[in-house]
Amino acid sequence: MTYFEREFNRIKALIFANEEQIQTIVNVRNYIDNNYEKELNLDKLSRVQFVSKYHLLRLFKRYYGITPRQYLIQKRIEKAKAFLKSGTSVSDTCYAVGFESIHSFSNLFKEKTGMSPSVFRRATFDKSNP
Repeated sequence: MTYFEREFNRIKALIFANEEQIQTIVNVRNYIDNNYEKELNLDKLSRVQFVSKYHLLRLFKRYYGITPRQYLIQKRIEKAKAFLKSGTSVSDTCYAVGFESIHSFSNLFKEKTGMSPSVFRRATFDKSNP
């Protein structure tokens, strides 16, 4: 069980929520999980579930503790780490996980992990391939 699923279940137990709201948020999270490499924004996510983008933002934040955008970034960084560990180049990884600019990808990756994608790739790829 992932951190988000545990948090979701914990919050669900605390709040007597509407099952329809819960299903909406779960569907949005699943949509992000399955489409993280595409261009996603709040407008698109709200259209997928036929709900107001502001309502979606409030619900997602209430149940997961972060915004859909923050979740998308976490998902992309998680997937980028897997690509880099397997030896995929930084530029190929950048585009494979949905970033449009290597510069913004590198800056965000370094902000979230503490090291640049190239340093991360060298450190982890070298360890997995002696």
